[in-house]
Amino acid sequence: MDKVKLGFNKLTIYKFIWLIFLAIFFFTSYNFTNWFTSIRSNVGSIVFKWEHSIPLWSWSIVPYWSIDLMYGLAILLVCSHRALKLLCLRLLSAQIICIICFLTFPLKFSFERPTLDGLSGLLFDILMGFDKPFNQAPSLHITLLVILWQFYASYFRGVWRYILHIWCLLIAISVLTTWQHHFFDVPTGIGVGCFCIWLWPDDSLSPIKNYQLPKQYFWSIIYFLLFAFSFSIAIYFYSWALWLLWFSVTFLLVSVNYLLVGTVGFQKQTNGKFNLAVTILYLPYFVIIWINSRLWTFKDKSVDLICDNVYLGRIPSNNTLRTNHFFTIVDLCAELPIPHFNGHYNLIPVLDMTPLTIEQCQQAAEIINQHYKKGKLLVCCALGYSRSATAIISWLLLTKRASNLDEAISMVKEHRQTIVITAKQRIILLEWFLQITKRKSVC
Repeated sequence: MDKVKLGFNKLTIYKFIWLIFLAIFFFTSYNFTNWFTSIRSNVGSIVFKWEHSIPLWSWSIVPYWSIDLMYGLAILLVCSHRALKLLCLRLLSAQIICIICFLTFPLKFSFERPTLDGLSGLLFDILMGFDKPFNQAPSLHITLLVILWQFYASYFRGVWRYILHIWCLLIAISVLTTWQHHFFDVPTGIGVGCFCIWLWPDDSLSPIKNYQLPKQYFWSIIYFLLFAFSFSIAIYFYSWALWLLWFSVTFLLVSVNYLLVGTVGFQKQTNGKFNLAVTILYLPYFVIIWINSRLWTFKDKSVDLICDNVYLGRIPSNNTLRTNHFFTIVDLCAELPIPHFNGHYNLIPVLDMTPLTIEQCQQAAEIINQHYKKGKLLVCCALGYSRSATAIISWLLLTKRASNLDEAISMVKEHRQTIVITAKQRIILLEWFLQITKRKSVC
């Protein structure tokens, strides 16, 4: 009993330490950037003509203010040290990133708000006591809302969850209807909020704690150039071209994945899906990759039977799953989700255009061999050409269905002629095959 009480008291102390620290850091840094921007000259605004039709709803100051209560209550509601650390690191990261943006790209709100009376007027006066028409993009209000919305959604169920969604939506709208922010601040705030959730994921390794070797310099450079190109176009053409900033952020993240963090950066879950924050961050890339996969394979069958219940194909559609009734899926695609699947799902994420390692060849071969007798088994990647083909080749070699690498490749190519096994992948397969051959000869 004493241990439980001690643990509770210790967690409670940590909660208040975090709450006090974050509150001090928030007001100190936020007020500093407000003051610093106010003494700078030529502080501009990003505002679209249609925004002049946005009404000023004085009552929306109530949901606008309510995020302060949600902020403090969230920290007090967490039930474990890990959950507390995760939430507070997200909130702290949000503050740091937004402050850096406020200082680097200062903006101001350009509308003059009329004087308001009553309770709403009082709440606006209190707000204006420390807030100024600066600290605009990304909206820190929206950034924090994204983090807190995701946090509370994991607590509420049933009708209370619907109420949460409605209230959070009101908070999101209120940043516009209180005339605190222009529209540009909203999507940028959503982006930073999603980035903070990506940076400190719930169940997987944080990208900043993972460094992959070897580094994929070529593809990292390609995606960095795409980032630079889309960013330049967005800034040069301005207006609606600013949506290309979404593409530029996505390409930059993909570049970082190839250079530093590997498949951890995509955070594909063990059910083959991506969480909402990751989906929003990578959506332009996901759409481009999905279209690319369909353009390359539109003349091919979605899946091809190789042998003994083992099929090779691209990431399946709902129709493919319904038609073929697969019992098991072995997925080697890190960058695309699969539809809902009720069978045995196994994920071995591999970056596109990169070879499987020796360990991944072994793992894929063993998983296929473990499940293929139970029913139809699909091995898939984005196109069904390389990563998934390599996995089946590994299985053919492991189970001695093929006596050498060339024979294994020929067996797969006989049923799916478009497969591509690079020279680098062949070297890895040969090295792995020699290893398993030596192990078997010793045994």
